[in-house]
Amino acid sequence: MNIIIREAKPQDIPQIQIVRNSVKENQLSDPALVTDADCEEFLFVRGKGWVCEIDSEIRGFSIADLKENNIWALFVHPDFENLGIGRKLHDIMLDWYFEQTQQEVWLGTAPGTRAATFYRKSGWQENGTHGKEIRFEMTYAHWKNRKL
Repeated sequence: MNIIIREAKPQDIPQIQIVRNSVKENQLSDPALVTDADCEEFLFVRGKGWVCEIDSEIRGFSIADLKENNIWALFVHPDFENLGIGRKLHDIMLDWYFEQTQQEVWLGTAPGTRAATFYRKSGWQENGTHGKEIRFEMTYAHWKNRKL
């Protein structure tokens, strides 16, 4: 299995949408809520994204938003979980984010999910809620110090 992590391109958006709508946790109540135009804006105007490609198919992606200092997305297709893809996408995204700014970054995820456990194990700190989700935060210092 040849796993490639690379920067997202505009032509990746249809496959990114397939992955986003395949997940079992943090599902969208209505897939139409996240449009291709939304993806394009977050990938190329507001921030940057990465994809994991296996055998020429996108199996995971991550997107950081510099405008709102937020992780907009980190998803792996359920058939490709537990291969370290989420970790690789997470780390490259946060390395890039903190090369752009030292502003802390936040994200929201549903309580009681594998994602919440992943973020805790990755050093994110819980700081209240964002709607019905747990709000997690990562500071520049915490990210840099954990990598020493």
